[in-house]
Amino acid sequence: MPEYNVEPFTIHIPDEDLADLRERLERTRFPDDFANDDWSYGYNTDYHREMVRYWLEEYDWRDVERRMNELPHFKVDLMGVPLHFIHVKGKGDNPMPLLLHHGWPWTFWDVRKIIGPLTDPEAHGLDGADSFDVVLISLPGYGFSSPLRETGWNWWRTADLENTLMKDVLGYEKYATAGGDWGALVAQQHGHKYEDDVIGVYTHFPAQMSHYLPTHPDQPPGVEFDPHLGLPAESEYGEGEEGWFERGKLFVENESGYGEIQLTKPQTLAALVADSPAGQLAWITEKRYFWGLAERGTGTEAFEKVWPKEDLVTTAAVYFLTGTGGTSSRYYYECRNNPWKPSHDRFPVVGVPTAIGIYPGEIYKPPMSWTEKYFNLHQYRVHDDGGHFAPLEVPKTYVDDVSTFFRQFR
Repeated sequence: MPEYNVEPFTIHIPDEDLADLRERLERTRFPDDFANDDWSYGYNTDYHREMVRYWLEEYDWRDVERRMNELPHFKVDLMGVPLHFIHVKGKGDNPMPLLLHHGWPWTFWDVRKIIGPLTDPEAHGLDGADSFDVVLISLPGYGFSSPLRETGWNWWRTADLENTLMKDVLGYEKYATAGGDWGALVAQQHGHKYEDDVIGVYTHFPAQMSHYLPTHPDQPPGVEFDPHLGLPAESEYGEGEEGWFERGKLFVENESGYGEIQLTKPQTLAALVADSPAGQLAWITEKRYFWGLAERGTGTEAFEKVWPKEDLVTTAAVYFLTGTGGTSSRYYYECRNNPWKPSHDRFPVVGVPTAIGIYPGEIYKPPMSWTEKYFNLHQYRVHDDGGHFAPLEVPKTYVDDVSTFFRQFR
């Protein structure tokens, strides 16, 4: 077995990089905008001005950086990736290894609120027997898992990387895993390809792993698909799932333009976001505004009840300061052009015990007729709060889902 040189890592952005960032923000050119109070044309420029003002006058990167460094960070060169990861040992006698995930446009920092309750539940008023060892990577080409210089890195290859990390580098015999967005597909791939290594999967974005592909070898028998959307057909949705099909249709038809750009021409986008922190902020903040809008209410006041300015700016800052706006976008391109292939043709596709959390603001919610055939389903909960970014939006609900599900396997 090869030896891996795991090194402690401290986040520290050079002063000159922060000065350059500030100079660029001060020179931001704002576009003309009109008839766009409801953001129907995209990112609202009045709000953009306010966010840039906040970034310049109120935001403190060094304070955020200090809080980030309260977590134990590490880096290791693994399979050609300069991998950044967090490894927090759980309290108590028998913590369970738990591999967590972020997605796009997230960073590891968007998962921070659940780390404490999962690793030290007693300190948060929870059952100490539900303790976990938490491992959380920055996806290849995202944030501090950079600079990425190799092609081919997508979500399913990330599962190969993480399996090596968990077993060969960190020495765990078996592990649990959880995620949403890209992280859901990564976690599901663990439960598909690495059944012998995985205790179970928790996914709060239960999507088929042929997502973004023109054909669906993992389409369960007897489930009708919509030929235009590439999703389970409207006829598959039943009682209690009213409006779910329309929500997925809305995302595909109205909210997925960013994905088509990143699936096809990510380097063109890289030229824009690498040069402009304000542009990087606009590109990712617009997604956070729309993913969950119906449940939250309209307008920026309602938006900021879920997304404080500091969180929005921090996400943009991590992407800009690490120069990963382009390589994170390539993650989409590599999904389309380096496509997933099933490791087996059995159903359920995800063979390990699986728990699913459905949050009302999620961008796509599949019907139970598909879900129960695709997963080895052991727990299924439909929640009344939260959305696509559940670990940050409703951390208590997320932690309860994960803790309850994995309790049975201890």
